[in-house]
This record gives sequence, C-alpha cells and structure tokens, in this order.
Amino acid sequence: MRAKLTFLRALVVGTLSGVLTSACQTYDFEPVEPLAISQTTETRTIEARALKPNLMLLVDTSGSMTAPVNPTLPACRVNGTVCGSTANPCDVTKCPTRWSDLQDAMSSFLDESGTIARIGLATYPEGDSCGASSGISVPLPEDEKEDDATLKENARKVKASLLAIKNSGPAGSLVPQGGTPTSSSLAYVGSRPELRKDNRADFVVLLTDGLPNCNENYPTPGPSQDCFCILSSCAPESGTERIGCLDTNASVAAVKALRNSDEKLDIQTIVIGFGTDFKANTEAGIRGAATLQGMGVEGGFERKCSTNADCGTDDTCTAGKCKRSFFEAENKTQLSQALRAIAEEVIAEAPCELRIDPAERPTSEELMVVYLNGERLSPGPDTWVMKEPGIVFQGSTCDRIEASSPSAPAKIEVRAVQRR
Repeated sequence: MRAKLTFLRALVVGTLSGVLTSACQTYDFEPVEPLAISQTTETRTIEARALKPNLMLLVDTSGSMTAPVNPTLPACRVNGTVCGSTANPCDVTKCPTRWSDLQDAMSSFLDESGTIARIGLATYPEGDSCGASSGISVPLPEDEKEDDATLKENARKVKASLLAIKNSGPAGSLVPQGGTPTSSSLAYVGSRPELRKDNRADFVVLLTDGLPNCNENYPTPGPSQDCFCILSSCAPESGTERIGCLDTNASVAAVKALRNSDEKLDIQTIVIGFGTDFKANTEAGIRGAATLQGMGVEGGFERKCSTNADCGTDDTCTAGKCKRSFFEAENKTQLSQALRAIAEEVIAEAPCELRIDPAERPTSEELMVVYLNGERLSPGPDTWVMKEPGIVFQGSTCDRIEASSPSAPAKIEVRAVQRR
C-alpha cells in the first residue's frame, strides 16, 4: 500500500496591526487574516522495491447469479413470474441480473486497475452441479512477470473469460448454474503453487452471492438440528442430506487454512458478498451474513475507513476499521466501489511515490523540505517534484531509492507546511 502523509494540525494565529514610526517615516500595517498552518515531519525507510501482489479472483457462477438485482422492476416479471431461471431468463437490457451487473463492474475494474497486481481467475462450481474448482480459468502471469504490458494482457484475458459466461442460452451454453461449493473451491485455490511463494503478497478475492453448500462431507447430514437446509429439502431420499446444508464451519475453516498453510506464508482472503441473499431479514439471511462475516474475519483483510460512509450501509467505522469484515454489494455501483477500495489497499507501495491527501497537500514546492539519507534535496528533474499522488522522486534519485536493500536502506524524511 502506498504511504500516506497524514498532516498533524497545529494552529498558529497571528494578527499584526498598528503604526510603526521611524525618524520621519511612518508605516501603516493593515490588519491581516489569521494564518493557519498545518505541518508534519514524515519519515519512511525503504529497504527494497515492493513486488506487485498476486490477486486470484474466485468467482461464484452458481445458478442464483441469474436472479435479478431488483426483482421489483416490472421488466423482471415474465408471464407473471419473476425471471431468473433457465426456463425463464431475464432480459438483462431491461432487468439486470447479478451476473450482468458483476460483468459490468468487473470489466471496469479490470480495464482501470489491471496493472495493480498479477491477476488470475478461477470460478466455481465446476460443471453444472456441486463440483468444486479443479482448474484455473486464467493463470497468474508466468515467470513472476509484473510489467504493465503483461498485467494488462492478463487482465484482458480475465475480462474475456468472465464475459464468455452468458446470463442465459440454449442447452450446453456456458451460463451460471449449480450450487455453491465454497469451502472446497477455496481449498483448491489455496493449494496452487503460484500462491505459495513468500516473495510477494498473495490475495484471494472471493466474490459470491450465494450461501455456501455442496459439502459432500458435511458432518451432521439432514434432516437434523445441526443442518440448516438452504435447499427445498435435505433428505437422504433426495440425495441432498449433506450438500443442501449451509456449509458455514468448513468455509470459515478453509479461509483460515489459507493463512496458516505454511508458517512463512499468509494468503489473505477478501470476501465480497454480492446480492441480497445474506441481507434478508430471515433465518437464512442472518445465517448467511454470519457466514460471510466469519470468513472475512479469518481472511485477515482489514476494511479501513475514516467515516461510517466508507463502510457502506448498515455498518460503522470504529478506530479506523469497519465493523463488518466483508464487503457488501447489492448492485454494480456498490460492487465497483468495493473493488476500488480493494485496489487502493492491495496496491504495491511505489518506492518513488509518497501519497498526500489532496485536501492536505501543500500549495507549492516551497513549502516542502525533502531529505534522502540526510541529504537535503531541492525539487528538480533529477530529484523530486510535487504532483500526483503527492511527491514523486525522479531520475537518479528514484534509481537510488529503487536500488535500496536491507543493508543499504533509503531513508526519506519530508517536512511539509500547508497554509490555510
């Protein structure tokens, strides 16, 4: 994540007025506006250039993804019935579905942020039923490549793979269908060797709309008190006594295992709940939200915030963190916001950039004093310039910073003043 300069505010108020007399000359000083100044000293030590993270997308393509985003729209009723099934598909030009909104939001994200990380894609279920992920749709870039051209091409492939899954189509078409084998799909993705290296940060982004099920090894099959059935039936005669149960414990455990699969590794899971299945004021909705919350907590990705608005509806910001540990999105606008927030957090720290909040940025370079390893640097084409995202080091100065190492770190000190 990029370093952010946070200015410590100190109010300095001065008012000068009156008359100064010297010999035969008189100088009148007009009263001036009080001057408010905020200032800080920010230090940063860089020991090596940060590698861009691996970002594996694990996308739920279960049948519930064809449900309308807003089933109350008149266009979402076909022959008196809410659309969203294979037999009664929605016209997404008039009644957007979860899948069509997901495609739109992910397309924009991949176009705009495709170079922030080494992005890959896996989907689940495998086939048209309860099969877990058993393959990667789009692998991470090979040979540890992370140049922009390679990352853009991989993002393009991910986008094309998602767009190839249609909202509806004739028999045999690639469409969302089947259940939600979340726990086993997480286990598969976490076993991939490309996510088990300790030279860069690793993230799995779980984007799901459904409540996890499809666990053939569910320990207390239905009908039983410990099986909360999310299908029409969880009975031996229907073959759903295990796969129909809400698979909370195994899904949370799968996320936890990704963080503890190796004492040197830490694969964080970022959970996005898409749709309204987990928002309904029903037993299923309450349990579903608790499941996503449990996965989010174990995933280890903190949702940072400044205000309650940063956390979305029905959530609060406390001590810089959102109470809800997973991202909640009901439509493509909210999903896009969640993806942007994720991009901001996982982006690799650019060693030659220091980010400054625009609201707290000094008005000119004259109000900045910059040191590198104790040497004061004046602004210039071979040193630094004040521009987006704040201060950008250039030329040989940037080269020195990028060549830093644990034995020869680059120590940066910035003193900034802002006139109000």
